[in-house]
Amino acid sequence: MAGVFTAIACGSSDAHLNPAVTMGFAVSSGQFTKFGPYLIAQVAGAFVGAILVWLHFLPHWKETPDPHSKLACFCTAPAIRSFGANLISEIIGTFVLVLVVGAIFSKAVAASGPSPGLGPYLVAALVWGIGLSLGGTTGYAINPARDLGPRLAHAVLPIPNKGSSDWSYACVPIIGPLIGGSLAGMFLRTIVR
Repeated sequence: MAGVFTAIACGSSDAHLNPAVTMGFAVSSGQFTKFGPYLIAQVAGAFVGAILVWLHFLPHWKETPDPHSKLACFCTAPAIRSFGANLISEIIGTFVLVLVVGAIFSKAVAASGPSPGLGPYLVAALVWGIGLSLGGTTGYAINPARDLGPRLAHAVLPIPNKGSSDWSYACVPIIGPLIGGSLAGMFLRTIVR
């Protein structure tokens, strides 16, 4: 919510912070010209955000012995590592996210629904609800940039005894949300007005 309000205040008409949402709206509209530039900006923003987290906790990295706890500050990890189940979890969570965001900002809801400025609050509540209901299995990335940018930061930052960046799992929180966003975009294109 804070990122969306800030993006809007800085002049972004879309305020997309998530490549899966951008992909969903691109599939829904058939317009993909913004996807590449937004993707780069989204991953770069997440990377910079991760560097700020690293700086914020700078004296704590040396004092924290568990490399998994350090990695958890940057990216997601599954409760049970199962590629298919983890991928499905990310697809479902992201499908719900993009579908409901599309509904919140649809013409039908705008005509009878929330007042201007309420949308980001509703999306924040939606993300929170997805986390509470579906997030336990994978940590609910539901945003490829939110996982990839910080995972890249973890890989390059000088964190004492940081351990692996877990690249063997990294494809799940990237591919799953993009699939879920695309499926929701197809649904929005055919059903929601």
